[in-house]
Amino acid sequence: MKYWLAKSEPKKYSWDDFVSEGRDYWDGVRNYQARNNLSAMKIGDRVLFYHSVTGKEVVGIAEVVREAYQDPTTDDERWVAVDMVPVKKLTRPVTLAEIKAEPALAKVALVKQSRLSVVPLLASEYRKILSLVKP
Repeated sequence: MKYWLAKSEPKKYSWDDFVSEGRDYWDGVRNYQARNNLSAMKIGDRVLFYHSVTGKEVVGIAEVVREAYQDPTTDDERWVAVDMVPVKKLTRPVTLAEIKAEPALAKVALVKQSRLSVVPLLASEYRKILSLVKP
């Protein structure tokens, strides 16, 4: 199993929207590195759902249930989507400020490449972020 973080602007598509859908595809990625990350996702991988722009915080955990396929929002074969389902809403969000303040997370792509919408996480980084939920 691999771990990822995927960003969404809550005004466009929030965690609550995702939960309401129950299952949805992650699409619209138009950055090659983020596309490659989507392409590397496998069924069962865990994804931290991050509200970007407004909030700037991890709010939930999702799971990949369908691997990369042609992005249905474009005819351009270069772009892919994956299907995910919500697993769990965090009991409290983990903010970007908390992530940046944690030395063990200094190399996370969320911090190093802030504009990238889909980033890989090491298992230790995933666990560390989730450990920050507890006060």
